[in-house]
Amino acid sequence: MKGLFITLEGGDGAGKSTQIRNIERFFRRKGLVVVHTREPGGTPISEKLRNILLDNENSEMDPVTEMMIYAASRAQNVREKILPAIERGDIVICDRFVDSSVAYQAYGRQLGDMVEEVNRHATGGLVPDITFWMDIDPEAGKARAAKAGDLDRLELEKMDFHYRVYEGYRRIAEKDPDRVKRIDAADTVDNIRDHIYECLEELCRSKGI
Repeated sequence: MKGLFITLEGGDGAGKSTQIRNIERFFRRKGLVVVHTREPGGTPISEKLRNILLDNENSEMDPVTEMMIYAASRAQNVREKILPAIERGDIVICDRFVDSSVAYQAYGRQLGDMVEEVNRHATGGLVPDITFWMDIDPEAGKARAAKAGDLDRLELEKMDFHYRVYEGYRRIAEKDPDRVKRIDAADTVDNIRDHIYECLEELCRSKGI
């Protein structure tokens, strides 16, 4: 049996990390092996690229350069970590994937369709089995992120950028409702967990897990 590929998406401060831990518990209780990764990052090479992308000193980075580095990090993560784990039958949980590039670069940076095309090559066409979009208002999300610690290069962008990113996520969810499940990130942690668990139980039934 092939494994599952689950991704979490959303703007800054959406609470993805907490729910990733809950998803890990859900599958470990079923006796399944869980592999956690993140983007950008996830492998030694990808983590080096992450440092370049998020470094506040790289404020002059061109949007196309940014898109390409994200795609390069993703290509390495897919081939070195994600695909081998799926082939082994593991459950892979990834903090961000292609939807982030579409939201942040296609919409936020206004690069358009080239982002999806580049990422088709980067991923070999890999699509998550399910994606949880942690929907949070950009103002509230940025306030949460600032409270949690220092902001990185993208988190420091102006609010009009973050609202374009939000619109990108909204359109992604609207276009692919079977895969992308909207989660109200302003709800309580327990309610969010329960909603996600309901979606996961349905996914497991459909996959015979």
